[in-house]
Amino acid sequence: MLNGSVLTTGGCSVLCSIEANSSVSPPDLLAALKQHFGFPSFFRGQEETILHTLNGDDSIVIMPTGKGKSLCYQLTALLLEGVTVVVSPLIALMKDQVDGLVARGLPATFINSSLTWREMDHRIRELERGSYKLFYVAPERFRSRRFMEALQSRTVSLVAVDEAHCISHWGHDFRPEYLRLGPVLTQFPEARVMALTATATPYVREDILQQLGLGQEGRPEPRVLVYGLERPNLRLVVSRTANHQAKLDRVTEILDEWESGIVYCATRKQTERVHSLLQDAGRKASLYHAGLPDRERQAVQDRFMGKEVPVVVATNAFGMGVDRTDLRFVVHWDLPGSVEAYYQEIGRAGRDGSPALCQLLYNYADVRTQEFFLDAANPEPFLLERTWSVLRRSCSREEPRIQSLSAWTREISSEASDLSIRTLFSLLERSELIRQEPAPGGQIAISLLEGGDNVHLGRQASYLVEKRRRDGRKLRDILGYVNSTRCRHGYILGYFGDREAASQCANCDRCRRFSAGETREPTEEEWVVLQKALSCVARMQGRFGLVKVLQVLMGSKAQEIVDRGLDRLSTYGLLKGHGQTYLRGILEELIRDGCVRVSSGEYPVVSITPRGRRIMLREELVEFSWPTPPRKQSPAKTRTGRSETADLTYDEALFEKLRSWRTTRAREARIPPYTVLHDATLKLLAAVRPHRLSELENIKGLGPAKIGRYGEELLEIVAGNQSAPSS
Repeated sequence: MLNGSVLTTGGCSVLCSIEANSSVSPPDLLAALKQHFGFPSFFRGQEETILHTLNGDDSIVIMPTGKGKSLCYQLTALLLEGVTVVVSPLIALMKDQVDGLVARGLPATFINSSLTWREMDHRIRELERGSYKLFYVAPERFRSRRFMEALQSRTVSLVAVDEAHCISHWGHDFRPEYLRLGPVLTQFPEARVMALTATATPYVREDILQQLGLGQEGRPEPRVLVYGLERPNLRLVVSRTANHQAKLDRVTEILDEWESGIVYCATRKQTERVHSLLQDAGRKASLYHAGLPDRERQAVQDRFMGKEVPVVVATNAFGMGVDRTDLRFVVHWDLPGSVEAYYQEIGRAGRDGSPALCQLLYNYADVRTQEFFLDAANPEPFLLERTWSVLRRSCSREEPRIQSLSAWTREISSEASDLSIRTLFSLLERSELIRQEPAPGGQIAISLLEGGDNVHLGRQASYLVEKRRRDGRKLRDILGYVNSTRCRHGYILGYFGDREAASQCANCDRCRRFSAGETREPTEEEWVVLQKALSCVARMQGRFGLVKVLQVLMGSKAQEIVDRGLDRLSTYGLLKGHGQTYLRGILEELIRDGCVRVSSGEYPVVSITPRGRRIMLREELVEFSWPTPPRKQSPAKTRTGRSETADLTYDEALFEKLRSWRTTRAREARIPPYTVLHDATLKLLAAVRPHRLSELENIKGLGPAKIGRYGEELLEIVAGNQSAPSS
């Protein structure tokens, strides 16, 4: 249960109201708004938030991206005595806001690592003189004794915590340095606190309150102000894409229609790859990720904000502080890691209220990337103990030991990733066992602390177990969004706790039949294909995945099909001559239309929906963007006669890549290529395109020994192929 009173607007009941007789008589806020910012009126929630703060309340404010969260503390700061400290996570975010305030003649500044020591010292001295009303800092700055002494010499009237979800362990962008804010606030008991974010589930809101200590140790009960999260101008679309070429085709279509926006990718490597693909296609786009030099990243953001380039291909490092109102699209090339991350990122589109497209390009192989991040961000508890043992043995309290993150990783464990070790360092710092600080050249300085103990360490080990469970749930929730047959806006609002969200929005691909290609009703021949496909899904009773459905329809003789008795189904082999790629396209259209449901989780299964049963009986009409019918393969022969893969439709480009890999492996081992894997096995791989080691067990010619020896390499080749369809 959340602490404090909750105020929600936009279709939800109001559970608290602003007190009529405030202890502080609010000035004419509208006049102040016009005087300082030139705006004729407030956005929803701004005026109420400011009045609560002027009345002396602490608050957590949940307000949609682009609806003016920053103005809530900026205008409040100008109306209060003393200085307002704004805690912000990104250098670019600080600079953009301060530049805007200074341009209006308002007394604001920031200090961060982009400044020289001399300039930082000058600004701190001006803070002591009372020259500023708004002072922006990163949470790391509170470590500085010089800064804290300067701050304590002034009256701090308000501490505004921007992007407050960063303080929650369960938020989508947790940052350990935000954990310092709770102890810092105890040093300024008279200061009001305003924590703001666009995306926070009820559980995350409660965690924010607890971490900041609001409503604790004499602080008044905080207000929890939740304003409507809906963004009805955003068109939400999920497209199942067979390969990278299909994704590229969709992005270029979007660029032709929507002009300006962001293409988000999951990794730095992927951003570089997609950026190159767009350049090769003659499209103008910039590249942005955290691995680029600071100056280059700032230049990209400046050019994008100045509208010199229409498109940025970026990781999620690009976003906070991007306040360009005319962005017409946000594309996710890869699956995002959570609903929170997804909704915050698409919230950068359509801030002017005009229509904008939010397109998620989904391929199940993309889930592997998020599974990697999940594993890396949630290392096993035994690795926490090993890390502490190494640091305790090699570091000291007197002088920090400095080396790169990769060097620390190599020293601690050859099995761990850099991301895992970074996570463990944060947990040890939280346990007050170590101090970690950035050092020149991107290195990390580690020193031991007094006062930590193994009890704290045990708590963090338990936390790791719980965090993995929650992060796994987040991945299942975003997969639930992808596969849901209900309104996409409704799904997201329900996720954030709005149980009164409308069941239909008329602006998502579930509520309006939006499709990238031309849609039409099936021909009589295609109706028969649909009915047979749906009948097969129904007869498999929601126990099997998409690959098994395809194998049954095509009459596969795979051992697992026979062992499970699936070859005795009445639908076995009914669509044998239609080709696996074509049938997969049909099934994916049935999924997109809501005729077939895909479960979430590690091993998704498919089942027929009520709409699918009505379509199977031709009781309702359906329109599809139909896949291209297959090209017939020439039958192949073996020494014993007809090949088992003679009727199999497989991707020839992927088959050739697999053959090239096999040749390399054979040369390295000095053995004949066929002793690595037979052509028939490679063709099955190119047809089925497995994504997990468990799926390789269904491929004839791949026993346990060969899966152990070659499995990971084969999956990597399949996942990386651009021209092959996905399971």
